[in-house]
Amino acid sequence: MVRKSSGRQSKGLTFNPTRPAWKEPVSPLYQAIKAVVLGLITLSIVLPILLVVSTSLADDQQLVAAGGYVLWPTHPTLQAYQAIFSGQFMFRALGVSAVVTAVGTVLALFVTITMAYATSRPVLFGRPVLLMVLFTLLFAPGLIPMFLMVKQLGLLDTLWSLILPGIFGAFNFVVMRSFFMNIPQELIEAARIDGASDVKILWKIVLPLSKAVVAVVGLFYAVGFWNAFFNAMLYINDQTKFPVQLVLRNYVVQGGGLADQLGIASTPPPQSMQMAIVVVALLPILLVYPFLQKHFNKGVITGAIKG
Repeated sequence: MVRKSSGRQSKGLTFNPTRPAWKEPVSPLYQAIKAVVLGLITLSIVLPILLVVSTSLADDQQLVAAGGYVLWPTHPTLQAYQAIFSGQFMFRALGVSAVVTAVGTVLALFVTITMAYATSRPVLFGRPVLLMVLFTLLFAPGLIPMFLMVKQLGLLDTLWSLILPGIFGAFNFVVMRSFFMNIPQELIEAARIDGASDVKILWKIVLPLSKAVVAVVGLFYAVGFWNAFFNAMLYINDQTKFPVQLVLRNYVVQGGGLADQLGIASTPPPQSMQMAIVVVALLPILLVYPFLQKHFNKGVITGAIKG
């Protein structure tokens, strides 16, 4: 007796029900559609960046002829960049953003890692009480209570007002806690039998196994601190402590009226200045991201799905 094949032949493609769908051979039409969709997504990302960089490098005549925005500069010039860096204001803003980002990211990682590890271990009264505590972390306080708390702590007009309100993110905490919970319990129990403390277990075992999620969460925090400007609007009155994102926001809103604050005697066209500040504000993150991009699949997907 001849058994029928469990596979199904259709237009040159064999379907095997015992094999996952994503391992099945794909048709040329599907590959072509996927290539077109990915190409359109790539263009939607690359074209705005190219427009920003090209406009920042365009000269006055080309900006006027193009109506304010240029896709490709015919005579590139660094006039806008020379203008924004001619005074000390932009250097100070970049320094403030760098300090806030570095200190804030380190503190945020410390708080998130320690709290995620502590809550990933067995706790008193079990999981329901823990979930009730975690549920409260998803709701941020209102704007007025936060401002009053910062004021009462004496943090107004200090860089700590840009750091402390953002050192804990509920999403980052959930991702890291889920990742920690998937570390084999046998490793921790073996280390505890050998006399290792919780601090040593975290430092010697858990963190070396969690480099991917730590890198991803650290990048999330760094991007958040670097791009933040609203807290500076609320808590900072001293212009020498403005971060670069607030400088960009003020220039977009005030236009050429910010030239005196930047210490610029003569300014290029407003569009060129705006795009130059955007490039300066965007460049540090673009330089850091490629070094951490390889960790995204392992860090975020493992931490989010397995948990």
